[in-house]
Amino acid sequence: MFNFKSFSDSGIYEDLAREFVNNRHNVYVVAPTEKRNNADTAVTECGDNYALLRVKTGNLQKTGFIKKGIATVRVSAQFKKAIKKHFRGIKFDVILYSTPPITLYDAIKYFKNRDNAKTYLLLKDIFPQNAVDLGVLTKSGLKGVIYKYFRGKEKKLYAVSDRIGCMSEANKAYIIEHNSGIDVGKISVVSNSIEPRNVDLTADEKIEMRNKYGIPQDKRIFVYGGNLGRPQDIPFIIECLKSLKDNKQAYFVVVGDGTEYGKLQNFAETEKPTNLKLLKRLPRDDFDRMIAACDVGLIFLDRRFTIPNYPSRLLSYMQACIPVLACTDSNTDVGNDIVNDGYGWWCESSDPKAFAALTEKICSMSGAQLSETGETAKRVLYDKFTVKTSVQKITEDLEHENTGL
Repeated sequence: MFNFKSFSDSGIYEDLAREFVNNRHNVYVVAPTEKRNNADTAVTECGDNYALLRVKTGNLQKTGFIKKGIATVRVSAQFKKAIKKHFRGIKFDVILYSTPPITLYDAIKYFKNRDNAKTYLLLKDIFPQNAVDLGVLTKSGLKGVIYKYFRGKEKKLYAVSDRIGCMSEANKAYIIEHNSGIDVGKISVVSNSIEPRNVDLTADEKIEMRNKYGIPQDKRIFVYGGNLGRPQDIPFIIECLKSLKDNKQAYFVVVGDGTEYGKLQNFAETEKPTNLKLLKRLPRDDFDRMIAACDVGLIFLDRRFTIPNYPSRLLSYMQACIPVLACTDSNTDVGNDIVNDGYGWWCESSDPKAFAALTEKICSMSGAQLSETGETAKRVLYDKFTVKTSVQKITEDLEHENTGL
C-alpha cells in the first residue's frame, strides 16, 4: 500500500490495515521507501499477526514526470522480488492493493497464480486518464505512446482483479462506461474511510492553537490541508485568493506541500495578502488539531478533470467537525454528496467569483449555524466513512467470490 507509514499511524491505509489486524486476520503490508529516504528494503514492523515490509524504490512522488514514470514502471518487479525474499514461505489468501500505481499488474498476477489468492483492487486513482485531463499526457504523438503503454497496464490490472472497490458511485459508473467488457458484477463502492479519532478542541484550546500559528481569533478561518500539485490547480486557487484579498472577515490557512507549492509560496511572498497563512506539512497530531481550530475545510480539484476524483482529505475535515466548501470539476460527485448530505457547499472550479460568493455567504452565517453544519459532517463520517464499514464490505465481496453466488 502506498503512503503507508506505520500500523500505529493514522490514514486511510493505516486505519484499514489496523482494522483487519483487529479482526484477527494475518496482515502483511508492502509499501515503498523512496530513494530520497536512503533506506534499504527491510521489514520495519512485525507483530503477532502483522508485518510491514518497506521496499526501496525510485522516487514516486514530488519528482519530475520522467523520473516518476521510470520508478513507477520498475516498482512491480521490486515488490515481487522483495516479497519473495522477506515473506518467504507465506501463502496469501487475499491480495488487497490500491492505485496508484497501476503498474503492479505483474506482481499481482504472479502471487495470485502462485497462491490461488483472491485479488481486490481499491481504486483510488484513474491513471493515465487523469494525466490526459491535466495535459501531462496525450492520446497521440510521442506522449500518446506512453499513454497507450499505461492504459494497457490499467486494463490488465482491472482484468486480474477479482473485485474492484471504487470510491463513489460516479467513480464506479466511469469505470463501467470506459472499460467495455469489464464484469460489472465485480465492481463495488468502497468509500475512502478512517477510524475516526476524537480531535475535538475546547474553546480555550482553539484559541491556543490559533495563537500558536499566528491565526486571527476574530476571523472566519478557511483551511486547506493536503497535496499542492497539478490536480488542485494552484493558479486557480491563487485567483480565488486574489478575489477575496479585500475581504475583512475571511482568513485562509493553507497547510501542505507538493510539486506546485512554489507557485503559492511565490504569490504569498510577492503580493503579501494579509488574509493568508501558508504552512508546510505538519506532524499528524498538529495537523488534526490545526484543522479542528478552523471553521471551514476547503477542497480544490482542477476543472479539467473528466474522471470523478474523491479526495480523502474530506475525512479530516469531517473528523474535526467542520463543514466543507468544495470547489471542483463537474464530473466528481463529492460536491453533490456534500450538499445533499447537508454538511457543506459546492461550486465549480471555473469561476473565482462563484467561490468568493460562497465564501462571503459562509462569513455571514452565525457561529451556531456553522457548528450545526459541522456536527452534520461528523455524523455523516460515522455513518458512511469508517473502516469498519469498509472492512465489512470488502469481506462480504470476498465471501461472495468464494461462494460464487
